[in-house]
Order: sequence, then C-alpha cells, then structure tokens
Amino acid sequence: MAANGHTHGMSMDLGSAMDVDGLDLSVGHALNAMENQMPLDVDLFGDPLHVQQMPSASASKQLQQRLDELRSRGCCQGIAWSKQGTIAAISKGGRSIDLRFIRCHPDNGTWQLSQPTPWNFGAILPSCPIVHLAWAGQSSPELAVIDFVGRVSIWSFSITLNRPYPVRKWDQDSADDLQAVVGCYWLPLASPSRQQYHVMYGPAVRDGSTYKYENSIVPGFAPWHPNPGKSALLCVTTSGVLKLFFSQNNNKHEEATVELENVNSSEDRITHASLSSDRNALLVALATASKQLKVVRVQIQWGQQQTGDKQVPPHSQALNPVMKVKHVAMTSWFEYGPTESRFDTSMAQLSHIEVLPQALEGQPTPNANWSPAVILTVRSYVPVDNTPYNQEQQSIVDRWELQERPEKLHPMFEQLSIGSGNSLPTGTRLRKLEPIIIPKVIISVHVMQLGKVICFGFSDGTVQYRDRYTMNEIYTEPSTDRIMSPIQVGFQFAEEKPCLQIAFSPTNCSLVQVCEDDSVLWNSMKFPSDDVGFLTQDRGQYSAIIAALSIAMSSAAIQTTNYDDILALARPFAEKHERFSYEWVMELVRILKVTVDYSEEAHHDSLVRNNNLQLCLSILNHLGFRGHFRPRTFGGKFAALALNIRNIVILITIASNTPVTLKQTLSPLDEHEVVDALAGCAKWSLDLLSWLMDCLFNLLDEPGFTAILNNQRQFADLTRYLQGRNNVALHLLLCSSTRGFLQAACRRLIHLDALSSRAMTFYETKAAVQNASDPTGAANRTPHPLYNAYQKMQRFTSSSLVKVADIDKLLTALSQEIRQAYQNSLPGISVQARQSNAGAQQQNPANDPAVKRAQMHCELSMLLATAPPPSFQAVLLNFFNKYVRAYRAQTDPARLFFADYSLLEVEDDETSLRRRRASRRYLDAFTRWELDAAGRLGQQTNGSASGSDSAEAITLDNFDTQWRRCVRCAAVMENVYPQRPGFTFVLGQQRKCACGGSWGLLHKGAMVS
Repeated sequence: MAANGHTHGMSMDLGSAMDVDGLDLSVGHALNAMENQMPLDVDLFGDPLHVQQMPSASASKQLQQRLDELRSRGCCQGIAWSKQGTIAAISKGGRSIDLRFIRCHPDNGTWQLSQPTPWNFGAILPSCPIVHLAWAGQSSPELAVIDFVGRVSIWSFSITLNRPYPVRKWDQDSADDLQAVVGCYWLPLASPSRQQYHVMYGPAVRDGSTYKYENSIVPGFAPWHPNPGKSALLCVTTSGVLKLFFSQNNNKHEEATVELENVNSSEDRITHASLSSDRNALLVALATASKQLKVVRVQIQWGQQQTGDKQVPPHSQALNPVMKVKHVAMTSWFEYGPTESRFDTSMAQLSHIEVLPQALEGQPTPNANWSPAVILTVRSYVPVDNTPYNQEQQSIVDRWELQERPEKLHPMFEQLSIGSGNSLPTGTRLRKLEPIIIPKVIISVHVMQLGKVICFGFSDGTVQYRDRYTMNEIYTEPSTDRIMSPIQVGFQFAEEKPCLQIAFSPTNCSLVQVCEDDSVLWNSMKFPSDDVGFLTQDRGQYSAIIAALSIAMSSAAIQTTNYDDILALARPFAEKHERFSYEWVMELVRILKVTVDYSEEAHHDSLVRNNNLQLCLSILNHLGFRGHFRPRTFGGKFAALALNIRNIVILITIASNTPVTLKQTLSPLDEHEVVDALAGCAKWSLDLLSWLMDCLFNLLDEPGFTAILNNQRQFADLTRYLQGRNNVALHLLLCSSTRGFLQAACRRLIHLDALSSRAMTFYETKAAVQNASDPTGAANRTPHPLYNAYQKMQRFTSSSLVKVADIDKLLTALSQEIRQAYQNSLPGISVQARQSNAGAQQQNPANDPAVKRAQMHCELSMLLATAPPPSFQAVLLNFFNKYVRAYRAQTDPARLFFADYSLLEVEDDETSLRRRRASRRYLDAFTRWELDAAGRLGQQTNGSASGSDSAEAITLDNFDTQWRRCVRCAAVMENVYPQRPGFTFVLGQQRKCACGGSWGLLHKGAMVS
C-alpha cells in the first residue's frame, strides 16, 4: 500500500484493443494450460508428496453475500450521500433507512458522523425489503427509495438533513418481480440560463512560490427536466421497460413508460443497466442473463408546445413526455473459451456496469475532438474455502468503445452502377478494449471530476483513481507541480477497514463505508498529524496544501454542493497556524473572483446576494469556532457577526417585499408570528449597533490605541493591537462589505420603526372606536396578537440606547472619508487629474482598472485582518476625533458600558463564558429570542444538575418542540411547523443557517446529533 493511502493496483495489459468479433482468449487459454500441467502433489519420479496447501485468500461470508447481491441485480446500492450532506443507508433487514450527516461538535468544533435517525416507510411487504437508494441533484435533494420488486417512493429533504417529506409514495405500485429495477438514473439539472456546459477548476500549476489556477469547460448534456429546478427519475426494469417518474409543473408526480427490450424468457431478462446523458439523448447499456450487452439510445420529448406568447412561460405548460427508442449496438459481455476454466463460474457474472458518455478532449472549439462513449463492466472473483487452488481475489474491468463508422459494401455490389449522390449509412459498433485486471474485489465504481476520473472502491477499504481516457492509474505519487486532488499533496484516507459498500461525499474528499458488521464508518482524508505543526518550515508544502484545498472548495462552490468535509480537512491546519484560514480565503478570492470591494456601492442588493462572499465568511466563521462556550478567534468573531447581520437584512427584506405574484395570497407583515420574529431580529441588531458604539468609545479612551493612531510608524501595528484584545468592532466598520451590511440593517430598522408606529396607531384607533360604540365590552376585549407583536417591536426600536438614524449618518460619513482616501492615495489618480485640467473629458477615478484592483486589494486585506492602508490613518484620526467624539456627547456612554449584550455572544472573557454556560440559554438563529433549555427541564438556572459544562450533558426530554442545529456552526433554532402562508414563506428562507450550513434535527433528549 502506498504512503498516500490509496492502492497501487496491479494491472495486466492483455494486448492491444480488440474487436468483439475477434476477442482474444489468451487469458482463458493460459489458465486452462496451467490446469493441464503436471500435478504438484507428485515428485520428479512420480511418487506422491504430502504438500501443505497455502491458505487461500478466501472472502468473508458477508463479502460473498454482497457479491451475490451485486451479481443478481444492477440496483442494490445500500448507502448514498446527497449533494446537500444527508447520508442515507438501508437498515439491517431492509425495513427502514437510517439518516446521518457529518457535523461539527458544539463543544470543540471537531467533525464527526452523527447518530442515525431511523425513518420508516410504513407497511413494507414481507419479502420485499428496500434494496436501492439514489439521490437527485437539486438544491432541495430528493431521495429515490426502491424495494425488491421495483416499487419506487421519492422523498424530499427540503428543510433538514434528517427529516424527509413524501413526494411520491409507492402504495399504488404493483408488487411484481418483473418490475424489479436493475438500473436507475436521475436526469441532470438544466441551467437557468440554458448554458450547456460546466466550469471545472484545476489544476493548480506551480509558478515559482505561488500557484496559477487553470479551469476548463465541460459540456453538459441534455435531456433534463424542462423546469430548471427539477429533475426526473428513470428506472430500467428486469422485463426491459424504461420508466420515467417526473413532476408536473403543478408538482403532481406522474409516470411514463416505454419498452426497451422484448423479454420473453428468463434468458432474455435484464440483470444490470446503466444510463447516462449523452449529446441530448439517453445512452442506456443493458446486460442480460444470456450475457448479451446491448446499447440503446432514448430521446425524450416533453410535449411542450412552442408558443409565441411571451406571457406563457414554458414551465407553466403541462408535460406529456414521449420516449423514442433506437437500438444502437449489441455484443456479448463474456465469451467462454474452448474449455471452461475454474474461473468461469464466478467470472461469468457481472457485478457492475457503467456508461461513460462522450467526453470532450481539450477546450470546446468548432472542430474539437470527442472521446467516444465507453461501456464499462466489472467481474470479480473471490476464492472459496476448501478450494484445491491457491488463488487470489481479483476483478476484471472490461471496456467497449461505442464507435460510429460507415457501413462497408460487399465487393460484388461495388461493381454495380451506383449513383454518386448515394451515401452508405453510418453504423455503430462496440469495440472491445483491453481488459484491466486488479488483484482486489471492486465493490464500488464512482465517476468524479465531471466524468474525467474513475474511482474504484475495494472490499479492503482502499480506493484507486484512474484516468477516464487512458484508464491509467493516477494520484499514485506526491505531486505539487500540478495539483488536482488533495491526495497529491499528502492527504490520505486514514481508515482502511474491510467493507461491503462505499459512497463518496459530493466533494469526493471523504467517503462512508458499510462495514462487515453492518456499522457505518465515515472515512475522511487526513494529513499526517505529526506533519501539520511543522509546515511553516516547508513553505512549498504549505502552499501546496492551500492550493489543493482551494481547488476542492472552488469546485464545490461552483456546483453548489455541501463542502463540510473540506472544512474538516482544513480544521487541523487552522488550529496550528494562525493565518491559515486567511491565506486559504485569499486563494479562493483569486480563483472565484469574489467581489469584496463595495466602497462605491450606494445600494446593497448585490452585496447581500454575493454567495461567494458568504462562503468566505463561513470558512472564517467555522475555522474560528472553538466550542460554544469557548472564545472565538478574531476572524471567527468578525465573520459570525457579519453573517448574522446579513441574514437579518435578508429576512426583513423578504418579509417586507412580497413577490408580485404572491401579494394576493399572503402578506407576511399581517401575521403575528412573522412580526414576532422580526422584533427579535430588530432587538439583536440594535444590541449590535449599541455594542459597536461602546467599543468605539472604549477605543477612544485607550492610550495604546490613541498612541498607534497618532503615530504613522506605529499605524501598521493597529490590527495586531486589536487582535490582542479580540476586538472586531473597528474592522466591521472599515471593511466596505460589513459596513454595507450595517448600513442596510440601519435602513431596515428605520423601516420597521415606522411600520410599527403606523400599526400601533391603526390598532389603537380601531380599539378607541370599538370602545366608544360599546363601552361595556372594553374590559372583555383582549388585544389582537398582531397588535402585541407590533407593540413589542415599537418598544425595542423606540427605547434603543442609540439612534439608528444617527448611526446610519456616522457610517455614511465614514464611507465618504474612505472613498476620498482611496481617490487621494491610489496610483493613477494624478494622471487623470492632469488630463482633466488640460481639457480632456474627466473620467471617474473609481472606474480606472488599476484603481479598482488597488481598492480590492485594500479591502481584501482588511477583510482578512491585516493592517489598513497607511492612508487610513488620517481617515481614522478624523473619524474618531470628529465624528465619534461628537456622537459620544449626544449619548450616555455609561448606559452603553453597562448594557447587557448577551444576545450577541461576543463577550468571551472567562466570567462571561461561565455565566452563559451556567444559564443554559441558547439564541434562536431565526427569531433571535433566547431558548431556555434549563427552564423547560424544570431545573435551576444557576447551576448544572449534571455537574458538567458540556453541551452534550443538557437534555431536552420535556421540550414541546424539537430543535434544529446547524451542522457547521452549531447554531440552534426551534423546529417550528408554520400553519399560515406568510410565516411559511418567510421561514422558507431559513432552510439554511446564516453561515450557509444545513440544519440537522436534534433527537429528543439530546443537544448533539
């Protein structure tokens, strides 16, 4: 086994490529010849010898049973990992599924596999267990659950990772063995812009001491569902029927079928099938019990009429799909030799079949070369006990290229007179390539990197990567010159344990295994722990690791997949190296071209919609998290506050701006649950603004800070000084992105204040009219719940320690000072000034590309906790001496100093942490109200009954509602089930945590998943 954790599988080259018609049978001949040689139990003179047989490498009973399953049907994947992070596994016995996910532990931030959440499907037929699981690729992923007789149910995981909702039930499906599914496939998602290609990042190419990041274009093939947000499931049955399960545009699930093969006998039945999108059609490979390999091409026509009316969008039309079948090619996937060898019994059974569609070689051009589609099959052999032969386990990978070539005309017909305008039709054949023999048992075939890499998973827990075009093994040696995978820079899968099934994560940086004892093991790539702390002595290796993680994270970002296991890879480095998280984010900004400069932005729509900026903040937030009751790092605290204020801005905006198409059906601000939540968000935001002002006032009185501010030479030490005190307030104001979040929050708070005032006036006027008309009933009238909610909001906005309008003016003044500093200090401005003075048309300096790059560099540096540019010294001097002092004179600094900022969870001294730990209070990430765990348990709030400070020791047995917990940042919120449309609409925007992490539903009686 190689040091990098994957297997150097032995491959045997069995000759050049072969046509099916002339299949080389040298392997079988050689094996039979060995059998016919002199027995080994006689000596040279023919006398018998007592030779002790070497123990055979026989497979375990569990592995033999698993191989029998793989050989009997093509659909028997018992564990699968969704694009958003849910790990579904069939339970022992096949009566239910277990739902898991990886999650960050709230005590210390380490990543672990969660406890299973069993999910039952109601009545399961006695002899029809669940046999197959398959995930779709939507943002709200759907899971197809298939049982032994081919009944299909589909479940959506739209809110939490471990709580599904039924989309299609299998109650109406017939229990017929002929409907058993042998192959299934989810259609890829259509791009909203109909761009039929994908961007793939990598490799990272070393350029001196840094890296350049290349990218390539990979075509995306139809067919896909006409609605860009939906997919459709295709299933091939053993009787040769192709079923299409699709969702109508009214979300009703329907089914369409077509016959692929006419199955009249058991020999004709299909045992394995694989499907793939290939140049606007489906390519279907079928393997039959009679050892035939057939290839079929299927066109899907969705039945939508082409209308010239632009007011009728295509996704509003009813779907009536029709599938058209064309048989392409046929051959045999196995042929016997003249005499049977001892391998024939087991090696004549397929365990896997995979269709690899056509692949583009190089960049897309009008005359680009395409690699033909390939059909790949796997046959495995395991020795049995008491065998007279000492044979090792092995797998044979067979491949056929799907080639198109003109039909040849027989020479007799060539002599006939044929018109020059006639052309012969093009035929398609399966061209056999040389097989690959690997001395291990393949239990998994996984296609990654958009079809460019094939990964084989073996029964001993190891994996092997091969190039899709050449099938040569890759990632076998360390390489820091061209990096495409973390394996090339020293990462390795640490847990190599015998297993029966393997499923890779969406990022391919970790996997889960079903072990022989039916346990589920999470196996993540790891860097040798002894080497992590010494990387600063090897900057080349250090930069290579950052480049590898950057490639992996960029690919996850562009494909909008869950990337939590990449954070798990990076966490040990962040714990050992203070600047690691910042240097990693800097590379991501380079690759993804993340916009971080909003110094010229007057509106904040593009800032709030910047998902890549949220990704960068989420990385800083997680890597700065050390535990719920432990101090955060400077970057972690900065990112946590930025993400939370961004989320509040989004919630207030959504609640206040109902889409035009929904205004007649819902009005969120007329529902008290929504107003209650917004009141909590307003209270949290006002506390944040008050805390920021208190921090600025304290800095104004600190001699160390004022000394740095007044000394040009010491100004470079400003950030180091603030980091030593873990004070992020000034950085939140200096960075244009976070300053923009704060300004957006101020304007929404002003809006909520005005809204609550109008609502209070309305309800008070209404009550006065009712009391005047019916004075006797006034005492019996209870205030309207919506009135109470707006009253609460009005109380918060009117009693704030700071005036929001004044804070907005303060931030606006600082923004103007910073813009002026950029214009006065950045290169190129003086040239433009001279041109304008000479009479040339004046150009806005902010539009100069050099100025843009310089401003972006300054903003990125401040975002990543480095010192502000020297020109900011004058800005800060003026800001503190003029604006901050003037504002302090208008407020009561003592009230700000003694105020309670516990909702913000920013006070990280030991006393504050101990107080928070003892209170057992948690902040609801949605409503911003405190959740009192101890109160619901009926315990005292001044101590821990269990005597433990661990979050895991707190139980929730008596809770009326369950809690959700973010798997990435450990934030919590109540798992509410809204009944009203407005609250449902607003809560639907909270399907992700503020950090972008997914929610996991906590079990009853637990605070940790």
